[in-house]
Amino acid sequence: MAKELQEGNCYVALTHDHLNSASMIDRVRSPNAGAIVLFAGTTRDNFAGKPVKELQYTSYEPRALQTMLTICKSVLERHGLTSIAMIHRLGIVPIGEESILITVSSPHRQAAWRAGEEALEECKAKVEVWKKEEFGGEEGGVWRANRDGALGVRVNDGNVESEPPAGPHGPILRPGRLGERGHGAVVHLNPQSSGP
Repeated sequence: MAKELQEGNCYVALTHDHLNSASMIDRVRSPNAGAIVLFAGTTRDNFAGKPVKELQYTSYEPRALQTMLTICKSVLERHGLTSIAMIHRLGIVPIGEESILITVSSPHRQAAWRAGEEALEECKAKVEVWKKEEFGGEEGGVWRANRDGALGVRVNDGNVESEPPAGPHGPILRPGRLGERGHGAVVHLNPQSSGP
């Protein structure tokens, strides 16, 4: 069952179920739109020359939904869209299956193309979703932020060699980068001191 938010012509959701492209297109369909663009991000079978068995996604769901909605509202307004919808899959996503769908509709195709790309880049940079690339065999897997090329932490059959420490918003993937986009550790300030 999907956890979802909708505000005006913006729809966002997180789900453990398979993603349905047709239903996402229907969410943005409008007689005022001359273009609908669908982006489908799929699990590929390799990363940096290593064979990938599957991806696993986890999220701090309440915050991720709010961040997704904020992105959609901003992109909708900036590009004069008719509607925008974004859904991200959680849990195990096998090779060839979709992990994210973004659909946008607008009166003209140029705005739809630009908005779709921008929404994806914003989602990868800001949404509180993390992925584990499972390499299988001796390789184990790597947890990383959900953005291309971000550093990961190696995991080997769940051993602590690699399991990232948990923070208030999910795994802490880069502990040395405090508070980085919500992914790092949280520093609590003592109200009687001027520093952490």
